[in-house]
Parts: sequence; structure tokens; C-alpha cells
Amino acid sequence: MRLEAAARMDLFRKLWRARKLILVVLIPLSLLPLPLIHPTSEACCAYVLMVTAVYWVSEAVPLGAAALVPAFLYPLFGVLKSSEVAAEYCKDTTLLLMGVICLAASIEKWNLHKRIALRMVMIAGAKPGMLVLGFMCCTVFLSMWLSNTSTTAMVMPIAEAVLQQLICTGLADGHEDSETMDAPEEDSAVSSKEENMDKNQLELFYQNDKNTCSKEELRSLSESQTCEVNGFGLQPVPNQTFVRQTNGHLPQVAVEIPNVKRVKARRDSQYPTKRDHMICKCLSLSITYAATIGGLITITGTSTNLIFAEQFNTRYPEAKVINFGTWFIFSFPIAIIMLVLTWLWLHFLFLGCNFRETCSLSKKRKTRREMMSERRIHEEYEKLGPISYPEVVTGIFFILMTLLWFTREPGFVPGWTSLFEKKGYRTDATVSVLLGFLLFLIPARRPFSSSSCRNPDDSDPLAPMITWKDFQRLMPWEIVILVGGGYALAAGCKVSGLSMWIGRQLEPMSGLPPWAVTLLACLLVSAVTEFASNPATLTVFLPILSALSETLLINPLHTLIPSTMCVSFGVMLPVGNPPNAIVFSYGHVKISDMVKAGFGVNLIGVAVVMLAITTWGVPLFNLTEFPVWAMARNVTGSL
Repeated sequence: MRLEAAARMDLFRKLWRARKLILVVLIPLSLLPLPLIHPTSEACCAYVLMVTAVYWVSEAVPLGAAALVPAFLYPLFGVLKSSEVAAEYCKDTTLLLMGVICLAASIEKWNLHKRIALRMVMIAGAKPGMLVLGFMCCTVFLSMWLSNTSTTAMVMPIAEAVLQQLICTGLADGHEDSETMDAPEEDSAVSSKEENMDKNQLELFYQNDKNTCSKEELRSLSESQTCEVNGFGLQPVPNQTFVRQTNGHLPQVAVEIPNVKRVKARRDSQYPTKRDHMICKCLSLSITYAATIGGLITITGTSTNLIFAEQFNTRYPEAKVINFGTWFIFSFPIAIIMLVLTWLWLHFLFLGCNFRETCSLSKKRKTRREMMSERRIHEEYEKLGPISYPEVVTGIFFILMTLLWFTREPGFVPGWTSLFEKKGYRTDATVSVLLGFLLFLIPARRPFSSSSCRNPDDSDPLAPMITWKDFQRLMPWEIVILVGGGYALAAGCKVSGLSMWIGRQLEPMSGLPPWAVTLLACLLVSAVTEFASNPATLTVFLPILSALSETLLINPLHTLIPSTMCVSFGVMLPVGNPPNAIVFSYGHVKISDMVKAGFGVNLIGVAVVMLAITTWGVPLFNLTEFPVWAMARNVTGSL
């Protein structure tokens, strides 16, 4: 009996290890009768759509590889020609993303992002409530232009240095926790502690990797037993946690934790008081939530926004309503409201309701540890030195790109594109690629200056602001292929007529009001995205929701925009998105903390998005009427 049980367990283990391979083989075979029994274009397209969707949701194969399934199945089943499918994998948003990555590479190469973050935190002060709000504000701002993952990976080491200063000072002088100081005191003992903290400060770095981490790989954060952080291990390399990008711009982030014993001890007695532990939890979680909020504000803030913009413009080419300006006008109030409500929720959950104590800006009410944390932030900022010439150039390009995006076609006044005779040739990608190209040409040294300005390529006096290696390190080619796969699926549905068939099946929902349909869509995608990658979830749902809107004669924007925003609210688990995993790897929070706080943030996000789409979104996008550009699609029966 024991031998049989051992043999069965060994068989189960082998099957579990091979589960992805089994899924890759069984899914196409089990669905194959559909196109064989019903050899129609709709059935063949549905087969390709289901196989690709299962691969995306289960992540049995890398997301980029799964996105290539339509490239060979559509021609094999006669849905689209190979040349037609290939044309779908490179669109206008690809060029837009490439230009933005050029600017992001320059920002990160010259540490402009770190200067902005430290300056904003210095303005906020070291009181716990204001410190959390300051970190959230700088994270939101940076996440508007950089990916959510890279923003989190950049801000977390700064926050960790401040938290370690708080813990270190509290362990040495716990009885002075509530003592106030009129002015900072010079203390040699504190200096030595700060030097020790410098040695233990967490470091993050980026590296290029074309493979994408699946949800199963992210789950290694909670399954490995080699190095405990709140009882969860960090794999696969000792002292490092690798998080590959699934919903932003950076392909991979590696989080290095040099001092494992210190992190492990934190579970029991590392924190001077329970309140200190609560501060660490609050600040850590606030950064990942703020990165998500910031990604909502701009079209380029996260890849899901780009997926929506390109699929919408491809499906409704006559719409001309979604651009950088209109998206910003709609989403910016959402981000501000969510930022305030999320800060209040985290403050209530971890710091209580005594806002006078935690948010006072008076120097007389600052404790010793708060003064030391403030000093630590100032020292980190001083290490950057005076602002350099490359930082100035990068900042000018940053402002110029934003202004050109806003003024291209603002809507209420003629934009700069009206100066050209031919209309419709210039898009946001035109501006992005032009300025990104110039960064490869402009020297990183000030003209007629012999100063080095901290250029890594000092041997070449004409070295440009960024090199191709800098661009290649950040360019997420997997996201490009993933987005292209979504366009290919949409094109197949258009040609085969599958979207019209889906629309006819959804006619029983015609009795629901538009807000109810939108609410159901938001709740559905926000639940699915907790376990599946954000881009894959949105790519699967967009064609279905578009067909539903056309069938119910609802303005498609009424369902598509809220769903696009809610797909980013996968914030309840470490595997929800890479920023969650990065924050979790630092060891301050447990899964129960993330679920409790993330559930509230999820509800806040859905509520605020619903408020926006039913108030200021109505006049902005004219949501009360079924638009002509959607009516034309509905009449012709095309996707």
C-alpha cells in the first residue's frame, strides 16, 4: 500500500511539474472539434480566440509567445492572409511607446527621477501621515510618465532608507518616541548608525530580459522556503527577487536584499513598537497603490491604456475622441480623488484617525526619529549634487513632449496640426518619436564646456544623451508583441463576423441601464485581473464589451474606458502585478495586509471610476447619445 501511495504521489508530482506543457497540448486538441464540426469563419476565429485567451490567462506559455498564436493559426484556418496578420503587429502605438521609452531612458540614466522624488518628499516632511502622502504624490507623478514597475522599483529604496532610519533610531532610543525637539541635534552616534544603514540599504537595478515572468513565477514569492520574509521565500537567485514586467514598460526588475537575517528578524522583534510596524506597512503599500493610480492619468502611463487607445481607434477610425488631452482631462480628477481617498483609507487602517499628530507640519511637534528621517532624506538629496546639464535637457524634453501632446488637437481651440495643409497625418507618436530621436543626437556635455557632468561615456566628448543600449534595456518588446496579438485577434473578428455573432447572443441584456452594464463590466475585469495579467485581461474583454455596447446601443466609451481603468486594480495579491510583488519582497507586509488594504482600494477605484463616467465623462465624450461612428459600425456589421 505504501509503495502504491508513493508511486501515485510521484506521478502527481510529475504531472504537476508538467502541467503547463499538458495545458498547451490539451487546450488546442480539446477545442479542435469546434472548427472541424462547424467549418465556418466564425467558428475558426472563435477557436483561435479561445486558444489564445486560455494561454494568456493561464500563462502556460509566455505572454509574448501566446500573442503569436493568431500569426500562424489565422492563415492556417483561412481567416486572414499571413501578410494581413503581420501588418497588425506594428501600429501607431508601437512608435509612441518607443519615443516614450527614449525619454524614460534619459530620465533614469541621469537620475532626474530620483531628484524629483527626493525633492517632493523633502517638501512633505517626516511626519508619518505627511511622509506617506509625499511619497504617494511623487510616485503618482513619476508613474504618469514611467512604467508602474520602474517607478515602484525606484521609489521603494528611498522609502526603505527612511524606514530603516526610523527603526534604527527607535531601537536605540525607544523611550524618546514621543519626545519633541525644537531643532535638530548633531549626534555622532546617529551618524555611525546612518553609515551602517547605508551598507544595508536595499538596491534595485534593471536588466534586459526578453522572457516574461508568469503568475506562477511571481507566486514563488510565497512558495519558496530558502529565505523567509514574513514566512515567504524569495527565489530564484539567492538574495534576489526577479519580477518581470506584465503590465508596464520595463521587461524586468531585480530586487536585491543583501541582509536576509535582518529581514527575517523583522517579523518578531525588529520593530521598536507596533506603531512603527504600522508605519512601515502603510508607506510600503502606499507606493504600489500610488504607482497604479499614476498609471491611469496618461495614455502612456501603462500598457493597458495603450492597448485600449489603439484597439478603439482601429475599431472606430471615425471617432477622433481619444487622444492625450481628452484622456488626461477625464483621468486626472479620478487620480486626484483616488489619491486622497486611498491615503485616508491607509491612514485609517494603519495609523488611526489622529491626523493632528501624524500630519502636523510644526517643527515643535516632531519627534527625534522624525528629525533623523528628515535628515536622512536631505543627505540622500545632497548626494545627487547640483543639477547637471543632462538633467536640464531631459527636463526640457519632458515638458516639450507634454506640451506638444496637449496642443496637438485640444478640441476647444485649433491645435498646431492645423498649421499643416494635410490633415490626419500627425499623431502623438509623431511627437514622441521625433523627440526620442533627438536624444540620440544631442551631446550629454554642455557645448564649449570641459566638465564631465557624470557621463558614463566620458571618453567620448560627443557622447549622446542616450545610447541604443540604454533604449534597448528598457524597451519592452514583449509588450509590443502582446499588443500586436490583440490587434490581430480584433482584425480576425472583423473579417469573420464573430463580433456580430457575439452581439446577437448578448441581446437579452438590452433591458439593463448603461450604468449597470458598465458596473458589471468593471467588477468582472477587476476580479479577473487579480489572477491574470492586466494586458491579457483587457485584450480579451475589449472586443466582447465593444460588441455588447453596439448591441445595446450604448456609447462604447461608456463601458470601454471604465473597464480599461478597472483592469489596473489588481492590487490585492503579490501576484496581481509586479509593483505588488516588489513591495511584498521587502518584508514589511503580509498577504493578509495586502488583501485587506487592496480590497478597500479596489472598491474606491471602481466607485470613483463610476462617478467619473456618469458625471464629467458625459459631456466630455457625449455619452448620452449613441454616436454616429459606432452606429456605422453597427449597421455594417463590422468590428
